[in-house]
Amino acid sequence: MPKGKPRRKTAVMTLRVEPWVKAVAELAAEHDRRSVTSLIEVLVLAHGKALGIEPQQPSPQEPKP
Repeated sequence: MPKGKPRRKTAVMTLRVEPWVKAVAELAAEHDRRSVTSLIEVLVLAHGKALGIEPQQPSPQEPKP
C-alpha cells in the first residue's frame, strides 16, 4: 500500500461507449491488474504525451510550520 496521503480525485468524467468497448476496457484493466478508471487515466496521459501535451499538475502544498 502506498505511503503518505492518498491522491484525491475530484474531477468527474462520464463516458458512453458501446458494450463491446466497455468489455475490452474491463478485460484490459483486469489484465493490467488495475481499475478501468486507472486504465483510462494511463491511456489518456500516454496519448497526451505522444502528442506533446504535458499535464499541468498543481504544485504540492508546503507543510504548515
